Amino acid sequence: MSLYINNTLAKPGRIFAFTQILISVLVVLACSIATYFIWGLSYAISVLAGGAISIIPNFVFAYKAFKYAGARSSEKVLDSFYSGEKLKIVLTAVLFALAFRFLAIEPIAFFSSFCLVVALPLITPFVIKP
Repeated sequence: MSLYINNTLAKPGRIFAFTQILISVLVVLACSIATYFIWGLSYAISVLAGGAISIIPNFVFAYKAFKYAGARSSEKVLDSFYSGEKLKIVLTAVLFALAFRFLAIEPIAFFSSFCLVVALPLITPFVIKP
């Protein structure tokens, strides 16, 4: 396990991915707090749930995708990206199912937060430089 954690070639990508995830967490928390004061607790919980359903799979993907780097591990890099993406899709579906089953969701707040976190990685490269 320590072989890929200390991989210096994957480090810049890993740092950038986790920086984007941290920004997503901060944006969701800020939106949730604002939503709580404007519309109340049920909307704030929906915002948190929608954001978490996008953030958690992104974190798992970033962890898996940046395990390996370099020409010698090109096959491992490709395999880790594919397995990370598969895991991300399955985890997203499971988290959606759990949220719909166990939470009282306010749909507009929930899906707005989810879509915001999905779109955030498109915006963050303009704000932070990799």
